[in-house]
Amino acid sequence: MRPANIVVIMADQLAPHFTGAYGHPIAKTPNLDALAERGMRFDAAYCNSPLCAPSRFAFMSGQLISRIAAYDNASEFKASIPTFAHYLKSLGYRTCLSGKMHFVGPDQMHGFEDRVTTDIYPADFAWTPDWEAPDERIDKWYHNMQTVKESGVASATFQIDYDDEVGFAAKRWLFNVARDKASGNDAPFALVASFIHPHDPYVARPEWWDLYADDNIPMPHYVPELEQQDPFSRRLLDGIEASYVPLEEEEVRRARHAYLANVSYFDSKIGELVETLTETGELDNTVVIVTADHGDMLGERGLWYKMNFFEHSARVPLVMAGPGVAKGTAGNACSLVDLLPTFIEIGGGSSDMLGDPIDGRSLMPLARGEADPVDEAIGEYCAEMTNYPVIMIRRGAMKFIHCDCDPPQLYDVKSDPQERRNLAGDPKYHNIVAGFQNEIARRWNGEELRKKIMATQKSRRALHAAMEAGASEPWDYNPPSDASRQYVRNHMDWTVAASRYRYPPRKDPTE
Repeated sequence: MRPANIVVIMADQLAPHFTGAYGHPIAKTPNLDALAERGMRFDAAYCNSPLCAPSRFAFMSGQLISRIAAYDNASEFKASIPTFAHYLKSLGYRTCLSGKMHFVGPDQMHGFEDRVTTDIYPADFAWTPDWEAPDERIDKWYHNMQTVKESGVASATFQIDYDDEVGFAAKRWLFNVARDKASGNDAPFALVASFIHPHDPYVARPEWWDLYADDNIPMPHYVPELEQQDPFSRRLLDGIEASYVPLEEEEVRRARHAYLANVSYFDSKIGELVETLTETGELDNTVVIVTADHGDMLGERGLWYKMNFFEHSARVPLVMAGPGVAKGTAGNACSLVDLLPTFIEIGGGSSDMLGDPIDGRSLMPLARGEADPVDEAIGEYCAEMTNYPVIMIRRGAMKFIHCDCDPPQLYDVKSDPQERRNLAGDPKYHNIVAGFQNEIARRWNGEELRKKIMATQKSRRALHAAMEAGASEPWDYNPPSDASRQYVRNHMDWTVAASRYRYPPRKDPTE
């Protein structure tokens, strides 16, 4: 029996809290809502690192970032690491990436058979943090409050240009697969369409901005005073300039307005791809997954962007719909590393084919509406605004956050979803805190991991300096394109080309 196709539609920096499917009071996300209504909505899905590249490398490999040295946005994703694209290709799938995956290093494919766009961010070591100088900003690429202050409306941005290209290229690839199927190639396919929205800058086109009225934009629920912030949040606030660059209420509202507008824009891309699957007759044969690499604080707790393990930063949407997926919601904690074994199960593979140990489990039992004894998500953050690894364990209702240089944090995210009360100092939770601390001591050697991170930072900075001096060709991906073989050319029979491109194919009137 032919396995189901897989289509992953990935947002960048989308917190589930800002979607209709997850209960936002005004967010307009009809296409995501429709998928959730006919499929499974995962209500405790997390990224494994709240930063773009590390999160995506964990998603691709099914491994935690400390295992694969994917520490920050300039960490190389090594070609020797197997990905779900490798495994699905081995299972007979056609595989394609359209859009962002923030691959760093000379391997810009990582198992995908086709890659139909370039990436939006650089593929080199330029964005390497420096833990030897953790308090120094790198103003060329660090986030700051100017991004919030410049939020608003525009007809075009580099992000809109990019996502329009990503959507078009993904749809064209799906039609080409359908054309090939009409010619006899019935291999299953796996497509990842990865968009940059609603990632900042918070700038939206007018038609999406106009979906929302300023007066209706909800403001942040909880913003502690600066002196009440935990030490890690204080470093983040300093790093993004939020502790000393004040924002007017109107600026916060405008940024949240634009973010919601861009969430609706991303949702429109979901609709376009679902429509294409419908037009090619593949929707009923395709498991569609919508997720993101991490969330966005968007002013909650006074924080912006990501880089922390509070819910708006660390949680991601995860909605699955298609063959073998039940209708409902799943409350178990899970994370992006769980998708690789999920895809292998959908594709008919097994753990015997794994080339590396993985840190996830298949989510198909939950997707089928079955019980799952595992209720856990693990996160690691090893990038800017810290100089020690930050570890998160979400298990059941409890979330524990540890950093060697900071006091522990413990939250009951079910009874306290805004994480207002740190329970780590409450005597009633002493045994729970001690259990988490003992587990972290067993599983992570903070000092040793810190040494490894700093060593690779130093080597990457040296390599980047050499590359800037001309030691290497750029690694940025250039999609192959041969205009001499596109559309209609002199070496082709015009009628044959027209027949090839027409979909659905014209039926033979003699049949």
